[in-house]
Amino acid sequence: MVEVLVSAPGKVTLFGEHAIVYGEPAIVTAISRRLYVKAEPRSDKNLKISAMDLKIPGVILTFVSDTGELTLETDYGRVVSAVSYVKKAIELTANYVGEFRGVNIEVRSSMPVGAGLGTSAAVAVATVAAYAYALGYELSKKEIAKLGHKTELEVQGAASPMDTSIATYGGTIYIKPEKPEPIIEHLKLTEEYPLVIGYVERKNTTKELVAKVRKLKEKKPEIIMPIIRLIGVLTEDAKKALISGDVVELGELMNINHGLLDALGVSTKELNDLVYAARQAGALGSKLTGAGGGGCMIALAPGRVAEVSTAIDILGGQPMDAKMSAEGLTVEVKK
Repeated sequence: MVEVLVSAPGKVTLFGEHAIVYGEPAIVTAISRRLYVKAEPRSDKNLKISAMDLKIPGVILTFVSDTGELTLETDYGRVVSAVSYVKKAIELTANYVGEFRGVNIEVRSSMPVGAGLGTSAAVAVATVAAYAYALGYELSKKEIAKLGHKTELEVQGAASPMDTSIATYGGTIYIKPEKPEPIIEHLKLTEEYPLVIGYVERKNTTKELVAKVRKLKEKKPEIIMPIIRLIGVLTEDAKKALISGDVVELGELMNINHGLLDALGVSTKELNDLVYAARQAGALGSKLTGAGGGGCMIALAPGRVAEVSTAIDILGGQPMDAKMSAEGLTVEVKK
């Protein structure tokens, strides 16, 4: 019996969140916090999903004839979000390889779900790879990234290929929206800098926060657009600092970026408390990451990981240590 274990990294936005919506660049990095998908083939056409870390005790689905569609067999209730990604990833992959076979899927995560750390992208690409390899098909990373993005697109209705690219290839990516295609550049870092991630419960969705910034921009364009353009300028400077290894400059730019995001109204008191506590504990720089409204902040903390983690914990945040520019998708096949 073949057993396949696939892992994919989470991600954080280092610079440029919200400004990227208005054409400014952003920098995103894979982190060493990972999500794992284990797959074992079955002799029937049932798909059994277990993901205790994602609060899914066990769901059974089955392929309908050979159409590649999966239906819920157990009386579990509504198909929760994580199940939707696994279900869709397997449907798309089964149709892609032309084989509809049951598997047992187990999902584990070292990241909280819904915190803006890219868990949906990691689930999507890891499930695609795990299912294909369990059935004996070795897909290229390009194929996996494409199917992973299609999974997110069909589940969410809209999705950038950025998160699934990071989950597949790892590393650090500079991205700037351009037409007809965005500029995407993989940055070569001098080292994998240590980060501390602090998590607090989210109060707002990404959609709500993007709408909030847009409304503010429409009301006060002469104030908000310069802030957005400044985020773009500092992101370009951060790209240079990352490539040259200027970690002090990087930290200073993180601090400025957070101040600008706070000015846009997307931070919260809880996030701000963690951001400033991290700096007091010795972080070179700290900022919220992602859309804001709660969720996660990051701190650049070489030599001060323990102290920064303790400061975040004292304030009620959930600290997680990680390294940036981590390895992408990994596949291990046991026979």
